[in-house]
Amino acid sequence: MTLEELTAYCLAKPGAWPDEPWEGDQVAKVHDKIFVFMGSETVGVKSGANRDEADEWLLRYPDDAAAMAYIGRSGWNTLRVGCGIPDEDLREAVDVSYELVVSRLPKKHRPEGWEGT
Repeated sequence: MTLEELTAYCLAKPGAWPDEPWEGDQVAKVHDKIFVFMGSETVGVKSGANRDEADEWLLRYPDDAAAMAYIGRSGWNTLRVGCGIPDEDLREAVDVSYELVVSRLPKKHRPEGWEGT
């Protein structure tokens, strides 16, 4: 899977839209919250509600997953795209990140059709 394909997958989620909150840094947002950080070879995703849950990715893919700088303690990981993580698992990581972020939005800001994506 290429980064472009994964970006398209992210932006196909209900209510998702691209943003560049900092010069050169692309993200995918739902309402006003980031659910994926897009790097040149990596994506940053919310991999769990806490660090313990997110650490499962580090155990499964020690060469291709790492806790994100600054926000890793909140369950965010960096995953390498196009390396040892299968495409299906990358899509699952995006799905989990999206669901974790959307579920914390006030109900009035949650996009229609987001459940079970």
